Amino acid sequence: MIRVLDGAPSTRPPVWLMRQAGRYLPEYRELRASAPNFLSFCYDPAKAAEATLQPIRRFGFDAAIIFSDILVIPDALGQQVSFEAGEGPRLAAIEEPAQLSRISTSLDRNRLAPVYEAIDRVRGALTSDTALIGFCGAPWTVATYMIAGRGTPDQAPARLFAYRNPDDFQTLIDILVEASIAHLSHQIVAGVDVVQIFDSWAGVLPDPEFTRWTLEPIRRIATAVRAAHPHVKIIAFPRGASPAQSARVAAIPAVDCVGLDTAADIAVCQQAVAHDVAVQGNLDPLLLLAGGPALEKDIDRIVSTFAGRPHVFNLGHGILPPTPIAHVERLMARLNALG
Repeated sequence: MIRVLDGAPSTRPPVWLMRQAGRYLPEYRELRASAPNFLSFCYDPAKAAEATLQPIRRFGFDAAIIFSDILVIPDALGQQVSFEAGEGPRLAAIEEPAQLSRISTSLDRNRLAPVYEAIDRVRGALTSDTALIGFCGAPWTVATYMIAGRGTPDQAPARLFAYRNPDDFQTLIDILVEASIAHLSHQIVAGVDVVQIFDSWAGVLPDPEFTRWTLEPIRRIATAVRAAHPHVKIIAFPRGASPAQSARVAAIPAVDCVGLDTAADIAVCQQAVAHDVAVQGNLDPLLLLAGGPALEKDIDRIVSTFAGRPHVFNLGHGILPPTPIAHVERLMARLNALG
């Protein structure tokens, strides 16, 4: 994993899957049932470490990603955050600029100390050839939840807030940039080798807003993290970005790898993204759920398209809860056969 993120192609690409620790695993469901709610699960170092390690034991992925959530940052900034069973996250919505005063301008490190303890536990349990990934949500994506108080189909509440109150929205983005730098830095000190910046809602933004709210915040975070931690590898995942936009993210000097989502035209991205930057992705999670010849055909297509350049095999988004374990095993067998 680290060699590929350094820019070295590999016949058999390293592989990990977004949401690889989760409900498709029976051992995860059993562990999750022992916690009173999702947030307490994230803040239990022993449980979070165990959830992180479960898919590594079962499948032998090349990287573990710490079990946590992007919304621990607003929680550590003092915003009320909860997770409702079957409904997803709920936050105390910021509906007007005056309500920005509810949140702190700096991260409460003590609130997130259990995350860093979980990283330390996992690092101690992993072999040296398995990378450990930390992460944060990109400021735009985190802000969409903070403004709306929940996930929405097109993130209209945050987009309207940004159009109507651009200076106030910039203030929120600035707070999240600094909080993200701090959170990623603490994760690196705790033991992660790689960090990924998830911008799950980048694709809803028109290009000028993409530049201001996605590209520039990611640039600021990656640049600051690289300056403080020169050894760390940085992946940026602007979900829904066009090939040209993905290429602009990949061109950030501190970014080692750009993630491509399911809808990305990888033949175009192969040409658009500089070949000394790794690409990550982009198997459709529904294909992994479906299995069969279609799954194997697309695995081969993705590997052959990116042959000769640094490539991390992954999904285009998170693994789906109904995914059969046998299909993940078949994915790994197909990749391992490459050598």
